[in-house]
Amino acid sequence: MNMELRPADLANDWWQAVLRGFTTAEVPNLATPVVLGILAAAVVLSIPRATWRWFGLYVTFVHELGHAFAALMTGRIVHGLRIGLDHSGQLLSSGRGTFGAAWSGFWGYPSPAVVGAALIWSVSAGRSGAAMSIGALVLLLALIFLRNFTGILVALLSAAIAQLLVMFGTALTVSNVVLGLGIALEVGAVRDWFKVASVHTRRRDRLASSDAYILARSTGVPSLMWLVAFAVVIAASAAISVRVVWGLLT
Repeated sequence: MNMELRPADLANDWWQAVLRGFTTAEVPNLATPVVLGILAAAVVLSIPRATWRWFGLYVTFVHELGHAFAALMTGRIVHGLRIGLDHSGQLLSSGRGTFGAAWSGFWGYPSPAVVGAALIWSVSAGRSGAAMSIGALVLLLALIFLRNFTGILVALLSAAIAQLLVMFGTALTVSNVVLGLGIALEVGAVRDWFKVASVHTRRRDRLASSDAYILARSTGVPSLMWLVAFAVVIAASAAISVRVVWGLLT
């Protein structure tokens, strides 16, 4: 019997696993202690410096993908994105008009919160498999735009975990991971907002790195207004997430 595993067979198995994520719907039966444990694990990922040093790179990755997706929505051309070990990021895109640039510039800080809320909702709706399949595809496509070693490494590790979960993870495992990742992204988004706000109050020597400052320079709208707009989207996403998680607990 021929047990040779051919690349074509592996690719077909992966694709079938991705498709199953879109066609299956299963609301997990998560006990309250499990949800609390996932919540605690997500907070541990996002708050202590030791873990944030590494998980923050993933939050930055989602931040930059938010810029890139928003740029593509307005017809801008994305030339590449970079991620630094210091959690800095840069998107290079081009296009005509100020709206596209402003729209792309806005959807950095809010993106982790919006993605986090979408992931948490997908668990409550029984669509965590679809969320993981979408994530697996997006992470692979993101490799096209990355232009530095750190960014490629973050994307490869994230993509590898997503692909393994799509192919081998049980429905309950996928739900747990998606829920934990969604909560961690929410906490990370809030943490990053306070970080950028501090740039405008206590660390003004770093203003050039702030999306709010860059948007203010390009649009004439004050930085404070952009910071408030970031906060509104992040707060709304967090409120939705809290409500959904509370529903899972009760």
